[in-house]
Amino acid sequence: MGPNTEAGCREFGALHCVFPAGNAVIAATEVQEVEDVHWRELGMPESLWVLRVKQFGPLIVSIDSKGNNLFEQKKKVYNERKEEVLEELYQKVRFIK
Repeated sequence: MGPNTEAGCREFGALHCVFPAGNAVIAATEVQEVEDVHWRELGMPESLWVLRVKQFGPLIVSIDSKGNNLFEQKKKVYNERKEEVLEELYQKVRFIK
């Protein structure tokens, strides 16, 4: 999610949340009912789904109601760490090349 989502969260006081890896299946089991669907013309994955859920989570707030984007803020840190981790990984799998 980028600048348009950040602006939308700021304007409407909304949150953008993501599930940690592997938790989408858990989340799907907590949907009790689909109450409504908006913008169907965008296709199933892009439509806005209104769901009744029970104990929905765990979630990570990726963009807060002020438009702060956790992933964009952390991207520099992740990229700095990535080089070090990749170098270590390459040493362990160099025989594959």
